[in-house]
Amino acid sequence: MDEMDGGTLHEFQVVTSTDFGQRLDRWLAEQREDFSRSQIQKLIDQGQVLVNAAPCTLKKYEVRPGDLIQVRVPPAIPMNLAPEAIPLDILYEDEYLLILNKPAGLVVHPAPGHETGTLVHALLSHCQSEDGLETSLSGIGGVQRPGIVHRLDKDTSGALAIAKTDQAHQHLQAQIQAKTAQREYLGIVYGKPPAESGLVDQPIGRSVSDRKRMAIIPTEAGGRSATTHWQVKERLGNFSLVHFRLGTGRTHQIRVHCLALGCPIVGDPLYGKGRSLGVNLTGQLLHAWRLTLAHPMTGAQIQVEAPLPSEFLKALQFLQQRHAV
Repeated sequence: MDEMDGGTLHEFQVVTSTDFGQRLDRWLAEQREDFSRSQIQKLIDQGQVLVNAAPCTLKKYEVRPGDLIQVRVPPAIPMNLAPEAIPLDILYEDEYLLILNKPAGLVVHPAPGHETGTLVHALLSHCQSEDGLETSLSGIGGVQRPGIVHRLDKDTSGALAIAKTDQAHQHLQAQIQAKTAQREYLGIVYGKPPAESGLVDQPIGRSVSDRKRMAIIPTEAGGRSATTHWQVKERLGNFSLVHFRLGTGRTHQIRVHCLALGCPIVGDPLYGKGRSLGVNLTGQLLHAWRLTLAHPMTGAQIQVEAPLPSEFLKALQFLQQRHAV
């Protein structure tokens, strides 16, 4: 490993016969524990991976005998976001990991139109040292997503894991990619699902007609594989309380898959417009209820449940009372 313009240059040689023919991104991720496959793929896309002194932007490149592979890791960009003392509902915390109950309406990371008041700003305040000079958050997510392991939409509430170290971040992301971490949701949907349980296995991609929306898009047209397991917990007339378990974690996945079932999430501003519940809602009734994962350092199982928000409970009780009449 050499210093390079403030960053580092890592060199690897393909020498073992069992390595031959492996995908470049997978092979590199196996060489060092501090390289996640997603991080390697991003560096490849940025032209930071060289094969025999030439930039290689092909993740599927198959390594060959004698290949000299260099990985240029740019220096970390200092955070310039100002910490904000926004209250957090902490479900679990230690020196490596933080799991919180995100309220609906809170944007996770800064973006155009949301330069302040985000969860990241709150985390920078919560995790900073007493002197304010250091912050205990993983830097893998970059300047705008420090510590963010997985995502929740702005209008979705519930359990969200935050990594405090890079090693914890990589370990948690690996669990999500290997589907050993379980993310379970509760939602109230319009309509009556066609069975008591099922699986939606439909690829998702950006809508061609509306760039703010996602849609069912064939893989040959750029859609990415997406699977959602669902089970009806309670039927409430023309509404249903449904339990969801993610197989993948695409943007708006549950919301798009519910629409594909003909049962959009109640209150969904993008996929459930033009429908009324009968009570005033400020957002959609979708909640990341339970998160199960292995501790990134000890391996011990951690399972947390995020209490249902008051608005969700109010809507559920309203439907239960109306259905009982």
